Amino acid sequence: MKRRLVVLALAAPLLLGACGTDVSKDSAAPAAETTQTQNVKNVSEITAGATFNDTDVMFLQMLVDNQEQGLEMVEIAAERAQRQEVVDLASAVQATQKDELTMMKNWLTEWGKPTTVDERVSLHADHGGLPSTGDKEIESLRTIKKGKFETAFLNLFLAHQHNAVEVAGLELDKGSNELAKQFAERVKQSRTDQVQQMLKLLAG
Repeated sequence: MKRRLVVLALAAPLLLGACGTDVSKDSAAPAAETTQTQNVKNVSEITAGATFNDTDVMFLQMLVDNQEQGLEMVEIAAERAQRQEVVDLASAVQATQKDELTMMKNWLTEWGKPTTVDERVSLHADHGGLPSTGDKEIESLRTIKKGKFETAFLNLFLAHQHNAVEVAGLELDKGSNELAKQFAERVKQSRTDQVQQMLKLLAG
């Protein structure tokens, strides 16, 4: 089971690295943009292009906020979790989401947009997402008794990653930037995999 957890959780960065190589025949992305994405090796070098709408911006801003909170949670889990499967999951999420976070902030900066959101909870709920994870809930992970930590973390992080799936769905429905939509599809797939992993960990 340990090996399966690591493989599934690490699938996201591999998909992200191939972000520009999986363009469908119906894609409107310019050939030059696709070629550029195929050639880069570091996600920080990927540029999103000049075409975007308000949904693309909102998707990235909401996901940046989501992932900054997520990285805080998995950092705590990497230190406090007792089962190796949970530690492995946390470590894999750390590696993946740090790269994603860099890329998203670069895209927002490229578009001349802020990388932060205002009124976090309202923004998530008003646009079809679940309420954002509260700072107090995250902070409680630092002080909860160690024997109860994994259950508390998995329940909180499961809901948190499901929220990312919901936000990705919004981008897939109403976004216009081709690379942002491709990224949203990979977020949807990888977070859904993580949710399934956590459900099994809770059951086991």
